[in-house]
Amino acid sequence: MLRIVNRVLLALTGVALFLLGLAVLVGTLDLPARWGFSTPSWWTWDTPDDVLLSDADRVRHRDDGWWWPVVIGSLSLLALLSLWWLLAQLRRRRLAEVLVDSGDGVGALLRGRAMEDVVAAETEALPGVDRARITLVGRREQPRAQVGLLLAPQAHPDEVVRRLRTEAIEHARVSAGLDALPAEARLRAARHGPERVS
Repeated sequence: MLRIVNRVLLALTGVALFLLGLAVLVGTLDLPARWGFSTPSWWTWDTPDDVLLSDADRVRHRDDGWWWPVVIGSLSLLALLSLWWLLAQLRRRRLAEVLVDSGDGVGALLRGRAMEDVVAAETEALPGVDRARITLVGRREQPRAQVGLLLAPQAHPDEVVRRLRTEAIEHARVSAGLDALPAEARLRAARHGPERVS
């Protein structure tokens, strides 16, 4: 849903900016006079000296009782919709459930959070891993794992990644009956304080 909203908003913004740019070019380059065409009566930019809103246009409705509530309501609605859109972009789309093929054609649903917890617990049991954070994303038929690992100072990253792939991720893939479980791992080293030598 959010992908569709993003595409529609991007398309509408692009069309609006394109039309605004054309309107500015028509007025700035004085194209009606140069090319011999006339603009509609409501068109405000006919010559390079015209402005988008004249003083009369700006203050025309200021004394009407409906003007300020409409302006404030419209701007408030626009601000709320923009805030909703921004928060929707920042929110991580976590997979709520994974479709497990039970072999009988019906299937079962596994809670995504439960699968994340199990994979994280198995990953944290690997030598050299201090902490693991697993997030399932994608579609419930084809999940992907995003793995964040905090490695101990003595860890061997190549060995940790190999065992993550062949043990924790592979066990999750097999237990959920998935054809594939792609994973992206991000590794960080744990900070440790200075050691005392006596």
